[in-house]
Formats: sequence, structure tokens, C-alpha cells
Amino acid sequence: WGHHKAVGQPVPERFALEAADDSGCITVYQPRHSNGAAMVICPGGGYGGLVLDAEGQQVAHWLNRHGILGVVLEYRCPHGQPNRPLADVQAAIRLVRQRAAEWGVRTNQVGVIGFSAGGHLASMAATLPDLAVPDRYAGAGCLPSRPDFVVLVYPVICMDVLADAGSRLNLLGPDPSPEQIAAYSTDRRVTRNTPPAFLVHARDDAVVVPENSRKFHASLQAQGIPSAYLQMES
Repeated sequence: WGHHKAVGQPVPERFALEAADDSGCITVYQPRHSNGAAMVICPGGGYGGLVLDAEGQQVAHWLNRHGILGVVLEYRCPHGQPNRPLADVQAAIRLVRQRAAEWGVRTNQVGVIGFSAGGHLASMAATLPDLAVPDRYAGAGCLPSRPDFVVLVYPVICMDVLADAGSRLNLLGPDPSPEQIAAYSTDRRVTRNTPPAFLVHARDDAVVVPENSRKFHASLQAQGIPSAYLQMES
């Protein structure tokens, strides 16, 4: 993504998603010339931490160079409560729509991009828009939390044997039930209302096996959702 920062670039702004101390937050990177699109960025980190530089700030700067508002999400790690990070990404999407006029964004061009475990979170935002529905985020609770499009980069998708073990442990705890595994395996939650998606995965990824992306893409294709899956050599 590079560390390029253009002269005259607006200063990033940081916002808490709620007033409580234990809260997710976002940092908003505005482009000099907006094309009306925004992307909430979900860094990876195995649901136990956040890779905020390479999978956060650098991505925001790259998006800015293409006229896209970049919103780096510092979501709460789940500690076995999967709806915690889901509530945060939903709140971030709602907040972007609430501030759309101020930030030069069209409310129907708000996407999500996620990496690794952050890719799983982005896929939850795309497939489980009605699951968490928190009402504690003042002013934006009535706005839709479903993204208009989603980009998944080497995402964790499945919570069964294909899962990255650390991500599954942190998301669902040490002994998830078959019902939990099914509920949070997002390839099983795709419907005709799931937004368009673009997936990228290295063929030889040994941490998050590419079968995760293949299964999600297959589910999208089965529902007739516009999607593309790019397999790359690492």
C-alpha cells in the first residue's frame, strides 16, 4: 500500500463509537478529492489484536489516493463474544452514513474491506446485518448497517475445520457448539440480499487456507450475487 501521504491531505479524525470506556473507535481518513465512496477497514489480527498499520492506515492512504474515504475500525476483540466486533462494524457503517454529507460520501456507496480475521468480520457485516443491531450508538441507530459492497482479502470465512484455529478460539471460545459454528460460518449465511463482493487470496496461504474464499464465492454465485474471486501467487 505504501506510506505515501499527499501534501494538503486532511488530518485524520478519530471518533469513539460510544461514550463508554470499553468501546470500539474509528479513524477517518478523508481524500483530497472525494468520488463519493467510503470503505470501513477491518484489520486482521486473529481476533486477538489488530494489525493497524499494514492492514489499516496504509490501506486508508491507498484508498484516499483513489478518492475513497478510508475509515479504520479499531473493533473490540470478542473474547468469545462474537457480537462484540460485529456491533462495532455495524456502528461504524451507520456513523459513516450519518455523517455522509459532511464527509462527501453517498449513503449508497459505503463498503467494507477486511483482512484475515477482519475479513471474517467484514463478511459478517455483509451476511448478518440484523444480528447485533445495537441501539446504544446515539443518533445513528436507525440507519442501515448492511454495507453496499465488500472486499475480502485472505479472509477467514468458515468456523469448522477450515478455520484459522486462533481466530475461531478468540471468536467463539474453546468449545463452540455445532450451532455456533454454523451461525458464524458466513459462507452458510449468504442470501439474495448479500451485497456484491470481491475476494483475494494467495493459492498457497498456509495460515488461512484459500478454501475459505472459494466457499464464500461459491455461495455468492449460487445466490446470483455479483462477485469475483482473484487467486494470486504469493
